[in-house]
Amino acid sequence: MAPSLEDPIATEISAPLQKQHPPKLVAPEPEHCPGPESQSAGQSDACAGCPNQTICASAPKGPDPDISLITARLSSVRHKILVLSGKGGVGKSTFTTMLAHGFAADPDRQVGIMDTDICGPSIPKMMGVEAETIHVSNAGWSPVWVTENLGVMSVQFMLPNRDDAVIWRGPKKNGMIKQFLKDVEWGELDYLLVDTPPGTSDEHLSVNTFLKESGVDGAVLVTTPQEVALLDVRKEIDFCKKAGIRVLGLVENMSGFVCPNCTKESQIFAPTTGGAKKLAMDTGVPFLGKVPLDPRIGMACDYGESFFDNFPDSPACAALRSVVDRVHAEIGRVKESS
Repeated sequence: MAPSLEDPIATEISAPLQKQHPPKLVAPEPEHCPGPESQSAGQSDACAGCPNQTICASAPKGPDPDISLITARLSSVRHKILVLSGKGGVGKSTFTTMLAHGFAADPDRQVGIMDTDICGPSIPKMMGVEAETIHVSNAGWSPVWVTENLGVMSVQFMLPNRDDAVIWRGPKKNGMIKQFLKDVEWGELDYLLVDTPPGTSDEHLSVNTFLKESGVDGAVLVTTPQEVALLDVRKEIDFCKKAGIRVLGLVENMSGFVCPNCTKESQIFAPTTGGAKKLAMDTGVPFLGKVPLDPRIGMACDYGESFFDNFPDSPACAALRSVVDRVHAEIGRVKESS
């Protein structure tokens, strides 16, 4: 039977956390709780004034036994790439699907997408597999396969109804992410793309912690040209530096719009401070390229179709292919330097 958030199997979401016998708390975890089992439990700034502070501070702590299981499970995944953006609405999930389709255009490559945006899982819709469910076997949970060489895993497949809200605090989100990494049978993959929600919070910390031992090749950061978006991307770059995540490069999405009638280019989001290219120069991270606006990208995502297959002559398609090639090249440099 396929797992569902209504089924008893949903209680297993936090089962990996229970193996360490978490302390019994007297109140719900606050918004920025580091987790009752973390090394900073009861000691961080977020713990001040929390009714659980003494309980968490005195609880036994130690290495997570599931990390080794995750490492073993992902041993056949050659490259793991995080797709990040400090700002919401810059087209990060859309770009993740484009990157996946670009990699999977080579039939000899096996590609997977792990959707860690627990509260806003849009990847299944964009990939045309929204109505699918997860299959369970003795080997674990099976990804939903879009094509023979492109698979997806998302909490959307577990929702009883497509419009149901997922209203979870951090620890439960973390448990779900851990289950995606520990229990999903990805098999032999060349690329695993991890789509994340905006910001630098629970999901990002969890993914980085759980993948620390198995290794992450790096992160691709997505932004739009205007300063309001770049402001948060700077924070994301700082997060990567502090978390020890290599930045593979920065992509400027929605960079200009070419009118299909008069061919005149308009800057919908003006790069008032120089855009992503200047930010990349200022911070010393690679600039992967600009992807122009094309309304047909949104249409392809709404219908769950490949933009590459349907509109190969689009300037956006050519730009995306160039970005895919540059990401592949940056991963090669990571491998050479390691």
